[in-house]
Amino acid sequence: TTMNNFTFFTEFILLGLSDDPHSRALLFALFLGIYLLTLIGNLVMILVIRGDSHLHIPMYFFLGHLSFIDICFSSVTMPKMLQNFLSQKKSISVWGCITQSFFFLLNGCTEASLLSAMAYDRYAAVCHPLLYTMVMNRTLCNAMVSAAWVMGFLNSLVNNIFIHKLHFCGSNIISHFCCELPSLFPLSCTDPAANEFLLSGTSAFLGLLTLPLILFSYSRIIPAILNIHSSEGQGKAFSTCSSHLTVVLLFYGTALFRYISPASGSVLEQMVSIQYGVITSLLNPLIYSLKNQEVKAALQRMLRQ
Repeated sequence: TTMNNFTFFTEFILLGLSDDPHSRALLFALFLGIYLLTLIGNLVMILVIRGDSHLHIPMYFFLGHLSFIDICFSSVTMPKMLQNFLSQKKSISVWGCITQSFFFLLNGCTEASLLSAMAYDRYAAVCHPLLYTMVMNRTLCNAMVSAAWVMGFLNSLVNNIFIHKLHFCGSNIISHFCCELPSLFPLSCTDPAANEFLLSGTSAFLGLLTLPLILFSYSRIIPAILNIHSSEGQGKAFSTCSSHLTVVLLFYGTALFRYISPASGSVLEQMVSIQYGVITSLLNPLIYSLKNQEVKAALQRMLRQ
């Protein structure tokens, strides 16, 4: 009966990054540029990998999937964020918000799982080059990508099913630019402790499943690279591995911090979310193409055609 005293609302207000009209116009231009570059960069990666037979190897198979996830990941939040920069009423329906948080978590968890599969692929390539094509066969590659999507889907489903147990009333203002679960919990008038525990638990579980594979792979890769006698071979192995490691650090470091620590609504949280939800998707194709001779050569062949 105590619930009868509350007014339940049907929409949230996303405060976004700024209230100032001038800086909102600047931010709109900046993030529109970032979004378009993200879409173009990742689409070009997919087209180059698909179209060039030299790149039909496991490493680029994973890279193509990473680019696809990055397009999905940035498209979950960016269009709404851009719309809110231009509109006075920055509202999103409760269902729209929960849907956004579902797809945000789905893409984020899938990307984390895929990065761990890519680390294993680098381990197989550097440490067992003669067996590489046998170990990383088409069946295993497909299974790893499917497993990444299944893990992302289950993690997101479990967390978003239980959000229906929460009742939202009182304040409907989210001090964030998108609907992420940690930002929704403080607005619930029913105790969100179980949901917070579930989210921290599933995030930690995902981290414990994927991070050890990355750490194991690199604990073997680094000594193997140092043992390569030719400096050219060392340079090539190091450039592909350092690209991957850069992305892992950028993505994991910020995402784990956000999902395991309690929400405070601070500016730092928004910066951290922009890092793994927006910037990583923009940087991935740049990091992998600028440091990769094979991708550069494939791009040149594609432009000539």
